[in-house]
Order: sequence, then structure tokens, then C-alpha cells
Amino acid sequence: MTSTNDHIYSAIIIGAGFGGLGQGAQFVQEGIEDFLILERGNDVGGVWRENTYPGAACDTQALVYCYSYFLNLKVSRMFAGQEELQGYLRSMVEEFGLGKHIHFGQNITATEWDQDRRLWTVHTADGSEFLTRSVVAAWGQLNEPNIPNFPGTETFEGVAFHSSKWRHDLDLTGKRVASIGSAATAVQYVPEVAKIASNLTVFQRSANYILPRDQYIFTEEESARFQENPDTYRQLRQEIHEFREAGFERTRRHTAASEEGVELARQHLETQVSDPELRAKLTPDYDFGCKRILRSDDFYPALTRENVELVTEAITEFTPRGLRTADGVEHEFDVIIYATGFKSHAFMGSMRVAGRDGIGLDERWGNAPEAYLGITVDNFPNLFLVYGPNTNLNHNSVVSMLEAQHRYIAQAVQYIAAGESRFLEVDRAVVEKFNAHVQEELQKSAFSSECSSWYKNEDGRVINNWSGTVEEYRAHTHDLQLDDYLQLAESGPAK
Repeated sequence: MTSTNDHIYSAIIIGAGFGGLGQGAQFVQEGIEDFLILERGNDVGGVWRENTYPGAACDTQALVYCYSYFLNLKVSRMFAGQEELQGYLRSMVEEFGLGKHIHFGQNITATEWDQDRRLWTVHTADGSEFLTRSVVAAWGQLNEPNIPNFPGTETFEGVAFHSSKWRHDLDLTGKRVASIGSAATAVQYVPEVAKIASNLTVFQRSANYILPRDQYIFTEEESARFQENPDTYRQLRQEIHEFREAGFERTRRHTAASEEGVELARQHLETQVSDPELRAKLTPDYDFGCKRILRSDDFYPALTRENVELVTEAITEFTPRGLRTADGVEHEFDVIIYATGFKSHAFMGSMRVAGRDGIGLDERWGNAPEAYLGITVDNFPNLFLVYGPNTNLNHNSVVSMLEAQHRYIAQAVQYIAAGESRFLEVDRAVVEKFNAHVQEELQKSAFSSECSSWYKNEDGRVINNWSGTVEEYRAHTHDLQLDDYLQLAESGPAK
């Protein structure tokens, strides 16, 4: 149903996952009530709504994977599962009264800036239009499934699907199953599928560094203590945060900490895999931290099962009966699962974002997305990104980064709302200086070393990850600095 009206919102948030709901909750706490959250799905949750594969869970401790102002006091385990995390977000909706702000089924196709009116127009697939002073893009980095274009995919006679579109109507019991991919998602569902499939073949492009997960289930007494005395939760949360912050040194190249990380991963592999040939296949040949560091206690044991095989030969094509690898072997399957990740460099998905003079965000970025603080881009006034370029982490909770961004954006939205014609456009020189520093720091990081990862574009530039610690990022984003912006006052440019 289309709807167009002349009401001008203070802000429109795109997406109702961790990033979007957190921004909404921050607005409510700051007294900003005239906002919408537009969500293309039919429920909240983002990645925790979409990814329902067996074993789906967060590999960051749940006590730090929540907002400081809305602690997950009913947490059941250290590494929470998908249902629990989506439940946390639903509780957030209730706690902060976000339900009245959310419009579901809103597939946004374009957003356009009108310089004369100093407004954004948000267009949806059903023809609806919304007017707003500010747009907060909270669509995340991991929402568009990446499915490689192998030759012959259309000829496969079995069932194939991406892990984020899990076929719960399909019973894998007794089936011959292939997993294309062996990284963050696969290490979670492979142990579960291995229990019921007649045969499971895992196709690995490159080995991963995997650390022990050491899952811990909280007792009823511990859970009750968290709820009765939240300070006990906060104390443990702070200890985990500090431990994870110290782990940042592991992502720096040629440090004692990174060597320690390698040794911990090696010990974990040797403890769980005795076969020297399989162990060799599972040993990484790149710097620790160049790819996402994984946590699992049951992936390696699953690979040692008699009905599971690890294949490192490259896939060359699909066939009607399965897959053919570079050694000429045809592997036959009933089901093929893509654990091939997401289009992490498509920060705006398929949406058209047109800024000043109609310039598209895709045109501004090319293949190297960048933003000041990962939040705002020159030529795009009053557009604010949540979990934007260079704000992902490999050592701590990304929710801590989101919370810092939300507070900064709330300051900007309040400033804009205080004057009828106000808008903020970051100075291009500020963007360039900030990102030059980020890229310089990243050269010291394993993220920039020699491996293929979703952190980097085809030119080897790291465009997803932050170059420092959470505390450093909090310092950068603590206060909105108006000197960073060209457009400050009702009268127009300040410079």
C-alpha cells in the first residue's frame, strides 16, 4: 500500500537490526521521538532474524554483545544463540517503545537529497515516499548473501541454498551434503549437519585460525544474581571488555601477542585433530588475524567423523549430480549449502543513494568506501551510517562500536532539528585526512597482510575494519565537532 504525506520526520532509520534498534533506543533516551524505523522484513533482528541455520550463535561473549544501557541480564550462556539474541532485540523494542516507530515490509529503493528544501526523500518499492531531515543508514555490512557464479549451477538437479536462507523444510537426514565454505558460518552448522547427513563434504578454500570457544552455561543462581544485582553483570562485562581490548595486539603484525595467538590456535588444532594429513590441510599459511579469527569447540571433531570429508581442491563447475573439482573428480550430492558469506563491500546494497547535485554514493565511493568516523560522507548532508566503512572489529564486540556511533549521530540529529534549515555536510578534507590516518595505521595490522579476506577490496585496501581499539574509537566519536562540517547554520555554508 502506497503512502505519501507531507510530514517531515527528524530522522528515518533504515534497518531494524542491532544497529537500527540501538539508534532508535538512543533517540528515545535523548528525547528524539519524531523518527521512523523502516525495515524490509516482517520482524526485527537483522542478521539474527535471517541466519537461522543449525548452531547459529554469536562468537562474541554475550555480556559484551549488548548495549550498556540495556544489559542482557537474562543471558543463558556466554556465547548466545540466534533465538536468544533475537529475543534480546525484541525486548529492546518493548523496553524503549520502538514498536510505534517501526514500519515493516518497507523495501527501500532510493533516497534522494533535496538541497533547496534540505530534506531527504525516501522511496520504497510499493511507491511510498517519506520526507526526513536526516537519514540513518543501519543496513549493516553483512546482509546481502554472496553466491559465487560457478559454471553449470543451473544444471544441478539437487537442492542448493545459501546458509542465510536455510531450508528448514528440508530434512538432511541421510542426505549427501556439500558445504561450500569452511569459515565463520560453516564452523557452526557443520557439526550439526554431520550428525544426520549420510555424507558431508566440506570444501575449503583456505584454512582458518580457530580458537577454543569454551562455552559456559550460566547456572540459575548466576542468572538470578545478574537480575537482582546488575552490578555483578557489569563487573564481568568490564573484565571481558578489557580482556578483548588487550587482544587487539594479536591483530598487529609481528608482535609477541600475534605469535601467542598462533600458538593457541595451533595447540587447539593439535589437541583435536590427530591425523597429520588433515591437520596440514587445516593449518593456515598467513598472518594471524588477516582473516576473521574463529571460535569453535566442535568443528575440528566433526571433520574427523567417518562420514565427513574435507576437500581443498578448487571447485571448477557444478554438474547435474554435484560438483567437479580442479583434479577432475566429480562429487555427487543431494544438497549443496553455500557458506560463502556476504557482499560485505556493498554498504548500501542495491539502494540508490543520491546526494548533493544528484551524485550517487556508489559514484562517490567506487570500490573504496570511506567515511569520516565510518559515519558521514562528503556531498551527502544529513546522511549518517551505522556500522559503516572501517568500523568492523576482529578483537572485540562490534556492539560497543555501534553504541558510540549512535550517541554521535543523536548529537548530529539534535543539532539539525534545532534549526529549520540546518544541515551538516562533512568537509571532504576532513574525510580524507581521517581515512589517510586509518589506512596508515592499518598497514601495521594483519588485516593488510597477504591473504584473501572480506575485509579488503580487490586492490588490497582494508575497507571494513577499524584500525584501533574500541576505546580509541569512543574517544574519536565522543563529541560532535562542528568544525568538521561545512554546512552549519541556517544561513548556509560556514566557510
